[in-house]
Amino acid sequence: MKFKVDRATLLKALTHVQSVVEKRNTIPILANVMMAVKDGKLTLTATDMEIAVVEHVPAQSLRAGATTAPAATLFEIVRKLPEGAEIEFDHAGGDAPLALRAGRYSTSMVVLPVDDFPSMTAGSLPHHFNVPAQQLRALIDRTRFAISTEETRYYLNGIYLHAASMDGRRMLRAVATDGHRLARVEEELPEGAGSMPGVIIPRKTVNELRKLLDESSGDVGVSLSDTRILFEVGNIALTSKLIDGTFPEYERVIPQGNDKILRVAKKEFSDAVARVAAISQERAKPVKLSLSKDLLTLSATSPEQGTATEELDSDRVTYDESPLEIGFQARYLNDITDQIVGEVEFCFADGAAPTVVRDTADPSALYVLMPMRV
Repeated sequence: MKFKVDRATLLKALTHVQSVVEKRNTIPILANVMMAVKDGKLTLTATDMEIAVVEHVPAQSLRAGATTAPAATLFEIVRKLPEGAEIEFDHAGGDAPLALRAGRYSTSMVVLPVDDFPSMTAGSLPHHFNVPAQQLRALIDRTRFAISTEETRYYLNGIYLHAASMDGRRMLRAVATDGHRLARVEEELPEGAGSMPGVIIPRKTVNELRKLLDESSGDVGVSLSDTRILFEVGNIALTSKLIDGTFPEYERVIPQGNDKILRVAKKEFSDAVARVAAISQERAKPVKLSLSKDLLTLSATSPEQGTATEELDSDRVTYDESPLEIGFQARYLNDITDQIVGEVEFCFADGAAPTVVRDTADPSALYVLMPMRV
């Protein structure tokens, strides 16, 4: 195998693929990136056995072939080469080292056999649809904060993506929950997605996909089965195993009768939560919301530091129900308000029941937040 490639082109591709490689693994080949060149195209592949990323970039192929090289080392070398450099790779085959030259710099790297490199492309993916990158970004951004990190409840360690019906309309719905808060967001159902099974996309896959979507403005191809999903973003293909579990019946935890409505300006509310929570050193940082007619008082107490309060009045608050006191974890409040564009709308039942949070500018998003004692 022998080829030449522009540094900027290779660096961008290596940035994408090497991030899925686990830094600590017991299988040496998984620390490597596979490089295959043929007909003016270089294909880079990396995997951790759960996710695989494949990217195709242009290259000057001088001798077709394939090998594997240490992903982290190769990335660091290419990153530190001067801008505008042309890099030449030469591998004689077998156990021979991979030679890399750029200008007056040269190095060689130990390779591992291509035959040992695992493949994640076996099996059919019968369901296929296209979704605009902007919509997929919105589904991820407004739900991933609620993904659980508790490994024992593995079926909550991802985003549940499925087709759903709402008021006679078919929607593509993303849901995430960690048991303390829930995020449910919808977009129009793409053509071809109506028959898709409900799937749980793992947290790492969600994060890797989100990075790729930053560089895409077109449609993303989505193909899936009950066990695997493929996202095609431009010249990059991300394949992932799905979480083998049953997502809970989330609709049952969304309250229906919460009739005490608070509307509050998003930025002022978010800033006030951060200010009053700063008094507390507790990780949970509980904040109490005390409501009366068109007045919201936020407060936090710390045995070591004292108390902090802030009032938001009728210029920022609309509330016309009976007085109410309820407490929430500050970080959970801010995680939700970070997703909101318009005013924040809280729908309460009482001081102990789950609260529904909505965005007045975006009816497609709904959040549920469990209160805490303060």
